[in-house]
Amino acid sequence: MSETPGDDCRLPPALADVARIEFDYADGDGIDFEPYAAFDSAEETTHWLRQWTGNPEADGSAYRVFGQDGAGGLAALWHGRPGRPLTEQPVVYVGSEGECDVVAGNLSDFLWLLAHGMGPAEADDERPERPDPELTALAERHATTPRRPAADIVKEARAAFPTFAEGLWALCR
Repeated sequence: MSETPGDDCRLPPALADVARIEFDYADGDGIDFEPYAAFDSAEETTHWLRQWTGNPEADGSAYRVFGQDGAGGLAALWHGRPGRPLTEQPVVYVGSEGECDVVAGNLSDFLWLLAHGMGPAEADDERPERPDPELTALAERHATTPRRPAADIVKEARAAFPTFAEGLWALCR
């Protein structure tokens, strides 16, 4: 898995494969996720972060936005592990209604979350897992972490980055 430095908008291979999948919301029973074909540019990400926080000085360089939900909430890789490759960075969700948290400790775990039928917006849902064969096959091809229950993936990620939401809220004015 590779690093995507600076304003290079190319997705790592696993996310490029995710971007080719059409997600079915299934009237709330599916995955509410629209993956992008490329990362948002640094300029777009900074603009979004300034709008979300109300802080005209907020810097979005720590985020690589790669998808959204139907309400405009964004999924991104967050540079929470300095010096580590992009694919080893945590996946975060920042919702349109102010929700924000870590949903997976790395891209590999995010692939398993998707395989269990949950996207970034559903990470907090206490609904049964709905395994998806196509997403399971994708995770089996790309994942470097073992398959675990979705709730464990989310719990482990939040335990590893307990101050993410607090830090993001601190940017708000």
